[in-house]
Amino acid sequence: MCGIIGYIGNKNASEVIIKGLKRLEYRGYDSAGIALVDGSIYVNKKSGKISELTALLDFESLKNFHTGIGHTRWATHGAPSDINAHPHLDCKEEIAIVHNGIIENYSVIKKMLLTKGHKVISETDTEVIVHLIEYFYQTNPLLEAVMMAITKLEGTFGLLVISKKEPGKIIAARKGSPLIIGIGDGEMILASDASAIVEYTRKVVYVEDNEIFEISGDSFKTYTIDHEKIKKEISNIDWDISSIEKQGFSHFMLKEIFEQPETINNAFRGRMLYDKGNIRLDGLRLTDEELSGINRITFIACGTSWHAGLIGQYLIEEYARIPVKVEYASEFRYRKPILTKGDLVIVISQSGETADTLAALREAKSKGVKVLGITNIVGSTIARESDGGVYIHAGPEIGVASTKAFTSQITVLILLTIFLARRRDMNSEEGKVYLEHLNEIPGHVTEILKHSDSIREIAEIYKDKSNFLYLGRGIHFPVALEGALKLKEISYIHAEGYPAAEMKHGPIALLDENMPVVFIVPKDEIYSKVMSNMEEVRARKAKIIAIANEGDEEIKKYANHVIYIPGVRKMLAPLLTVIPLQLLSYHMAVLRGCDVDQPRNLAKSVTVE
Repeated sequence: MCGIIGYIGNKNASEVIIKGLKRLEYRGYDSAGIALVDGSIYVNKKSGKISELTALLDFESLKNFHTGIGHTRWATHGAPSDINAHPHLDCKEEIAIVHNGIIENYSVIKKMLLTKGHKVISETDTEVIVHLIEYFYQTNPLLEAVMMAITKLEGTFGLLVISKKEPGKIIAARKGSPLIIGIGDGEMILASDASAIVEYTRKVVYVEDNEIFEISGDSFKTYTIDHEKIKKEISNIDWDISSIEKQGFSHFMLKEIFEQPETINNAFRGRMLYDKGNIRLDGLRLTDEELSGINRITFIACGTSWHAGLIGQYLIEEYARIPVKVEYASEFRYRKPILTKGDLVIVISQSGETADTLAALREAKSKGVKVLGITNIVGSTIARESDGGVYIHAGPEIGVASTKAFTSQITVLILLTIFLARRRDMNSEEGKVYLEHLNEIPGHVTEILKHSDSIREIAEIYKDKSNFLYLGRGIHFPVALEGALKLKEISYIHAEGYPAAEMKHGPIALLDENMPVVFIVPKDEIYSKVMSNMEEVRARKAKIIAIANEGDEEIKKYANHVIYIPGVRKMLAPLLTVIPLQLLSYHMAVLRGCDVDQPRNLAKSVTVE
């Protein structure tokens, strides 16, 4: 999730662009760049924070440039570096572009461009766009060249394009990535969101998918990709900058909870081969022989990522029939782990910089086994040092308590499970069914999020309790652990997660009328067993909050409160059962007056032991 900005008007474009990039820095943070045009083209870009780019710029010498574009990057294709930073230039250095999104067919386009003599110097998917525009620009004006180029792109983009041959102009296009145009007094500001615009104007135009804008200093023209001219409505912004950065949500955590339909989709987009009922995970970098030779998998992680690993254990053992262990990274290297030929180690870390997990990775590699990484951050240490892996593509997660990264990790583990199972006993028809159902999950999550207010009403009742118990069985035991962790992290209420059947082996002593118990009880093959556990809790007069499938009326006989979710196949159910638990924790913390986004004593990325 990168930040892009463009400016055309009477001001020093470099100053406006840098100020806007700083407002957008939360969207990306590993490199930044700027391109200015006025008969000539000026480009400067730098890996690292925007401050490092700013230190390279002499704003006084750039004051005569009144048109430009800028970019702050969150890397997807290609590690953070000066070369991979945006803007990208064509071979003749006449065209510059900035891009937010992912081009899924970039490798196909790149091969074609190379045969035409183009030189592609970066590792990014973005650079092929500027060369494709260059290819069509030979015989067409810039607007038409961009139109022709984007029809060849598969994926998502928010795109800004400038050319020194047409200096008083910016071309903007969108498909899937946000883009807004601010209309000022003799100036136009384009950006990924309004936080970079509101200082100059409150009048904006929202760019919709498959729209292309031709922008000049005081006007714009809008077209569809089919060259049809359309009229756009001007809207007014009435929010302050901080609320816009959170897109109107009270906290980043709530925003990230509500982003999960999109981030789950991002995690599986371009990886599902529907016609074959299979999965494409090119980043694993394992040969057929290595894949066939896997005898055991060990997941290594911390915190929420460890819970994701437990879910991965249930999934892979049941569907791919490969033995799996799940290890705490902090414990793994302080004993003598037994790793032999046929072992595969997979480390899981949102940041890719977690110190214990990185140390465990190195310990495993020293034993001579293959180590893969599942992480969110391209170019992180774990990404660099792993033998291969999978990015979860969740975008920057600002809230310390992980939400969307967790469901993205689960999504990737589901993909990995199908990928491995298809090499064993799962046939293509079974694979197709799972892919079809996985494709429906973002819509189901959207439906669950509509119940946020009713979950808040439950939180109102229990916000002053000191203890919670979370219970689940099978694949939902790790979900219970995650629900308890979320409550502890942000509301400071003591909470524990247990396998439901283990309750009678100790925790049942805690039950009385003051103990809330959260049960995760979707209808599956052990539904009746969990119902028996609920009877045991009910007999001790504890209060029960149940997460159950829509249409389950029986559950109302046992639970004080029921939060319904759509019924889905067991493999996919954790993606839904965890959402109400995230919302419950969030609302509890808010009602208790806690700092939701920055809970005490915690950090987003634990980079020290």
